[in-house]
Amino acid sequence: MIWNPSEGINIGFFTIRFYSLMFVIAFGLGWYIMKHIYKRENETIEKLDTLFVWTVIATLLGARLGHVFFYQWDYFKDHPLEILLPFRFEPQFEFTGFQGLASHGAAIAIIIAMYFYSTRVIKRPILWVLDRVVIPVASGAVFVRIGNFFNSEIVGKITNSSFGVRFVRDYYSSKDAVNITKLTNTNDAYHAIVHNPQYATLLEKVPTKHPAQLYEAFLYVFVFLLLFFLYWRAKTAEKQGLLFGYFLILLWTVRFLVEYVKESQGGIEESFGLLSTGQWLSIPFILVGVYFVFTAKKPVEDSI
Repeated sequence: MIWNPSEGINIGFFTIRFYSLMFVIAFGLGWYIMKHIYKRENETIEKLDTLFVWTVIATLLGARLGHVFFYQWDYFKDHPLEILLPFRFEPQFEFTGFQGLASHGAAIAIIIAMYFYSTRVIKRPILWVLDRVVIPVASGAVFVRIGNFFNSEIVGKITNSSFGVRFVRDYYSSKDAVNITKLTNTNDAYHAIVHNPQYATLLEKVPTKHPAQLYEAFLYVFVFLLLFFLYWRAKTAEKQGLLFGYFLILLWTVRFLVEYVKESQGGIEESFGLLSTGQWLSIPFILVGVYFVFTAKKPVEDSI
């Protein structure tokens, strides 16, 4: 399969990027799921709106800072202005967007945000909040990985598997594509590489790689469905911390396993070796999840 999608949906004066669209779907679906949870728990929509805003900010800020500190600190320590600005200043000024977001950073930021939300807004134990918010978070993870697939990023290792995909935009940067084809429009340049016989030799150089993003997204669907079932049918949330613990174990185990077929993204693995950065960062989350699963119990007032 040759994968060369356009950057997004062109509506004339504006292009809706697929990656951004996946984030919108993730947050929108998350709000919808939590709306029904809050109705079941007799909580107001006003408190849900606050939760939504805090979660969006925590996700984006945490994911960005996570990428900076876990994966590219050697670069950003010398370019601090680029941490929170979507520009590159050297060797020349360039709009880049936020090209690095790390899920581990987002998870840490969401947990911190939920602590303040639980104490200042909803006035419930933090585990009560976390046991419920992990359901939409798991669904959101599905769409984020689909967005990565559209962006041809976080690709897998080279494979001869029938599942393999040739990520043209991963192998050739936008600058490379424009320089090779002499076409000023990036989408036109990539389209020429894929469809113009003149560039057949260039297309042949693109290796077949695991679509690791889709593997991860597919497995996250099952994580979401299981958490959803446990909350609505099995009353697992009656034991505070249990759903949160299951979420940590399941989601980060998926991440740990899929890392085996992913290309290296650098980061702390260069110092620790043996495992990838994503795997090293997933281990603490899994261990914390195991702790909550074994220590979860009903609140005192519910167990009498």
